[in-house]
Amino acid sequence: QVQVVESGGGLVQTGGSLRLSCTASGLTFDDYAMGWFRQAPGKEREGVSCISWSGDRTYYADSVKGRFTISRDNAKNTLYLQMNSLKPEDTAMYYCAAGVGWDGGSWYVAPKNNYWGQGTQVTVSS
Repeated sequence: QVQVVESGGGLVQTGGSLRLSCTASGLTFDDYAMGWFRQAPGKEREGVSCISWSGDRTYYADSVKGRFTISRDNAKNTLYLQMNSLKPEDTAMYYCAAGVGWDGGSWYVAPKNNYWGQGTQVTVSS
């Protein structure tokens, strides 16, 4: 059974930092491209960042470029998102996903083998 579990969310002031972690089990972690998505109340889910299975390729949404850094440790089956210079508009539930990526023009989700966590809340106060 595949499990994807996020952690590290919380309440932080504008300009602060948080580091999200995502641990996946029940799958061969380094077979999967991984990504972070977020959804704010009343808004659609949006892709934030993704990373290739080997970690050599990354993508960032324009809204977070230069502030967020995605990384992975395949030996620990763990994905990370370092978030710096946080803004109130970063407030959202953040989700980790396996089997997702950016194909150069849009986000894609593997039709069968995609797995999602329950999310971790990030709240940035002004």
